[in-house]
Amino acid sequence: MESLPGNFIDLELINVLYLLFVGFVGGLVSGFIGSGGAFVLTPAMMSLGVPGIVAVASNMCHKFPKALVGSLKRAKFGQVDFKLGLIFGLFAEVGVLIGADMQLYIKNSFGDAGSDLYVSLAFVLILGTVGTYVLYDAWKSRNDSSSGSEEKTGKLARWVQSIKIPGTMVYFKSLKAEVSILFIIPLGIATGMLAATIAVGGFIGVPAMIYVLGAPSLMASATELVVAFVMGMGGTIKFAWSGLVDIRLAMIILAGSLFGIQLGAIGTTYVKPYMIKLVMGSIMVIVLFSRALMVPVYLAQLEMIAPIEKSLVKILSTTSFVIMVFALFMGAAIILGAMWKGRRAENISTVST
Repeated sequence: MESLPGNFIDLELINVLYLLFVGFVGGLVSGFIGSGGAFVLTPAMMSLGVPGIVAVASNMCHKFPKALVGSLKRAKFGQVDFKLGLIFGLFAEVGVLIGADMQLYIKNSFGDAGSDLYVSLAFVLILGTVGTYVLYDAWKSRNDSSSGSEEKTGKLARWVQSIKIPGTMVYFKSLKAEVSILFIIPLGIATGMLAATIAVGGFIGVPAMIYVLGAPSLMASATELVVAFVMGMGGTIKFAWSGLVDIRLAMIILAGSLFGIQLGAIGTTYVKPYMIKLVMGSIMVIVLFSRALMVPVYLAQLEMIAPIEKSLVKILSTTSFVIMVFALFMGAAIILGAMWKGRRAENISTVST
């Protein structure tokens, strides 16, 4: 695919339609699990040949208006803790500035191949670690919540809530407890750094709120949208200053996302908490394989390994793209299927009463 000035790809009709679909699924996932959806969107754009750093920057550009819509939608359901989201987001913004500088350094030092390798390795590492754990926890939660009981606060979160440091304690409604802001600072910075690195902060933000701070899954996923809004706005300004935001990609994806995020947010009212974890973990693991296949290609381009034949590069690229498309369809199917089952069960319950 031809590149335009500034590493921006040439958009054809089929690519525009693909990006609209990607945006819809990304919005669906975002509204459902609270992550900005970039763990779907960034790899999907890279599969079209968009340089990693441009994909990250454009993702952050589309993220903050979408996250604003999603957070306001879920606030109507009482799922958003704005105090936690704004405080968490403030420190996440610090992490965004640090992460953006790291991205720019790698881009300037090693070019697009270095940036693509960095983004892909980060995806493989984070997706493998977080995705596996979330799937494991979803399976345990499924057994625990089958009777409809409330989620239990984990041991780590109970310990964090038990630490009382004078002058740093803040009460959060989602936790129903006070937590020292000193615990939120490193979590926020780590979330922001990851967001600026691969445009995905929810990988740390949502699990951190659930497992470290003790927030319920629904409130953690909704509150992360507030954090995503704050990070996205700051990250967009930072990357745009260096000419790395492709506003065309951002607007096309946003168009699809704004519709998808509405459905995703509504879907959370019909499913049990474990389903949110199941969707997040499943998509993470599938996208991992999509990015992992491209790592040898980037290593060869940087001459870190022996050159790879063009035919093999094409096979790896095509397979990576197919896996990415499968992840998109699977994510949409799980969410829409859960919504349909939940709505149907609600209707049956209403009729019987």
